[in-house]
Amino acid sequence: MESQYKVGDGVIESGRKEKQVAVANNRKVRGYDLVLRVVAAALSLIAAVVLATDKQTAVVAVTLVPTLPAVNVPVTAKWHDLSTSVYFFVANVIACTYGVISSILTLANRNTNKGVATLIIIFDLVMVALLFSSVGASSALGLMGYEGDSHLQWRKVCNVMGKFCLQGTTALIISGVASSVFFLLVLLEILNLHKKY
Repeated sequence: MESQYKVGDGVIESGRKEKQVAVANNRKVRGYDLVLRVVAAALSLIAAVVLATDKQTAVVAVTLVPTLPAVNVPVTAKWHDLSTSVYFFVANVIACTYGVISSILTLANRNTNKGVATLIIIFDLVMVALLFSSVGASSALGLMGYEGDSHLQWRKVCNVMGKFCLQGTTALIISGVASSVFFLLVLLEILNLHKKY
């Protein structure tokens, strides 16, 4: 005895009546999207931690009067002494937090709500701008630490505080990679929208 029902392509046929079977949400999160968001969040967190642990003490010879010998003074360089470093730290913490939140929203949304997807793309662009601006500001001040500035009478600092400068440079590079990952996310989303329309 044959079955009365034939199943094919989500449609159940029973004699002359046809019924559409609702399929569970078959939209999937693109794997690269979630992985890139987690990577960007992790890199931002690592950059913030590397910078937050940046501190060095060195003994510097200071000449008060040219005819007297130099006085050795211990000097401590801390990351929060520079406003650009504070901006850099806060920008990376914001980017890390956003990366985690956008990963959760991406999993929850699964590209079903265009409004949420559009909002995520806009905030991805904001993170790119925020991270690139913080990297640029900190790089400019860091370059003065390496080179000095004769017009402002700023001396080189990184020849004395080598570890401090190296750790700050490492944080800049890691944050630069994180901002590039957010930028890659934006490009991939634009390409995805272009394919749809």
